[in-house]
Amino acid sequence: MKHKNHLLHLSTVLFLGLSLAACGGSGEDESTNNDVDNSDSTDQDVVVVYPSFTNVILSGGETSATDTNESGHGFSTPAANLTQEDFDLHLEGDANFEMKFTTAPNENNPELDGLGPVFNNADCNSCHQRDGRNSTPIVPEGSDRVLLGTEAGIFLRISTARDIDCELGTAENEYCAPIPVHDFGTQLFHRGVLEARPDWQDNQFIGQADVYLSYEYQTITYSDGMSVELKRPLFAVENPYDSPGESLDSSNVTSELLQEDVLMGWRNSMPVFGLGLLEAIPESHILAHVDVDDSNSDGISGRANYVFDAVKAQAGNDNPVSLGRFGWKANTPSVRVQSLGALRGDMGVTNPLFPDESVAGTALHDSYLTRTGFVDIGSDENGEPEANETFSDAVVFYAETLAVPARRNVDDIDVREGARLFDELNCTGCHTPSFVTQASGELGGKAMSSALKGQTIYPFSDMLLHDMGEGLADGRPDFLADGNEWRTRPLWGIGLTQTVNPQAGFLHDGRAATLEEAVLWHGGEASSSQQAFMALSGVERDQVIDFLMSL
Repeated sequence: MKHKNHLLHLSTVLFLGLSLAACGGSGEDESTNNDVDNSDSTDQDVVVVYPSFTNVILSGGETSATDTNESGHGFSTPAANLTQEDFDLHLEGDANFEMKFTTAPNENNPELDGLGPVFNNADCNSCHQRDGRNSTPIVPEGSDRVLLGTEAGIFLRISTARDIDCELGTAENEYCAPIPVHDFGTQLFHRGVLEARPDWQDNQFIGQADVYLSYEYQTITYSDGMSVELKRPLFAVENPYDSPGESLDSSNVTSELLQEDVLMGWRNSMPVFGLGLLEAIPESHILAHVDVDDSNSDGISGRANYVFDAVKAQAGNDNPVSLGRFGWKANTPSVRVQSLGALRGDMGVTNPLFPDESVAGTALHDSYLTRTGFVDIGSDENGEPEANETFSDAVVFYAETLAVPARRNVDDIDVREGARLFDELNCTGCHTPSFVTQASGELGGKAMSSALKGQTIYPFSDMLLHDMGEGLADGRPDFLADGNEWRTRPLWGIGLTQTVNPQAGFLHDGRAATLEEAVLWHGGEASSSQQAFMALSGVERDQVIDFLMSL
């Protein structure tokens, strides 16, 4: 039960109105621009100091959607300040985002042609349900694990372990990109089209391997006796296409996928709103928060990931490397690379930026083409990719211009107290409240919508890599990110996550069913903040969550 206004038992405190920053606040340093309440103060009154982001409503500046309260479509609104031309392109991209692709060839509907032959989902929306997170898989009662199937929006990244640490990406070391598993790649596709595998009779729609999910549990107890149960996902990969029926328990493991040097890590899909604004943050503003040597001794470093940029490579750039901004390990540089990489990777649909099948040259793909006689090499009858440039540009623009939902309940005393505590716990050490987007330039090599320019935004992320401890580690490097590092997840809109999808989870693998669980999983550089959160009273812990739910 919440105890409203518990501080007022000490004295009478009057709070400032919301007019100071109701239109999005300023771009000033959040640590110094505070809302100080000493109204009608006497010697006995308590002076409460709030960080200025306490009052912010328009998290996405003028792009913000203000009519998303308690809406299942709270992440699906176009940016509020789009021109009519941009609005029309956004709607075109929306239709493309929801398009379900089919097996090639599709003579009746060639525009849908191109799925697979192995994939994770058939459309963007299945992973990003209503433009938010996907549903966390549930292990059925009476079972100890579940086979990932058509409803899963979670998948496995895979790669082969490196022999040496990679500190600087160059052409000679493949830009420190993850090393593909021979005959599999860097993403495990658990679904396939009909006859994708030679042994397809056993499972008509099996992909590269069967992937099973189970959970292990632990209980965290606060000093006040309250406890929270945490779950950690465990996965098992069995029945790989190159050695059907094999598992790690087999007496003689021969599959390339099941070798000891193969690294695997769960990936949960992310919300897709506000992405254009994040890409429009000037690089220098992000790099200003890098503190590799922890010069201020707060236990937080923050590192930039530099990644291979397919847009630069296609343009003939001699050094196709850019700052990583997207993905759980900041392993993609732009919305274009992220979106079109997923189109080819998650669905097997080739496009102008990624014209080759994700499994091209593998034994599985070669076998599929030989056995079926289908001409499914990633090109149509004219030699063009399966998704053309018009389709691709529209779906990228859609992801760039989805509105950030406005905050809610900012005048609630518990929300305000939660904002103060969030700052005092130094959660802002990684979750940087605000940035101002660039006034001109391009996104992913294309013209940037005017709607995204010069906006003061409140994503609550520094966009950098941080060591989050062994509890969250997957042990899998990704460009310059090591196995313990993750990009700071933007918090804007997080309070609507389970309004949009009640089955959604938090963190990179969906393990946290609540925001409280997500906080408790924080370790490494976030250990001090996590321990300080645990030391709070039950009322104060609720207030921190109330603040997060207002975002």
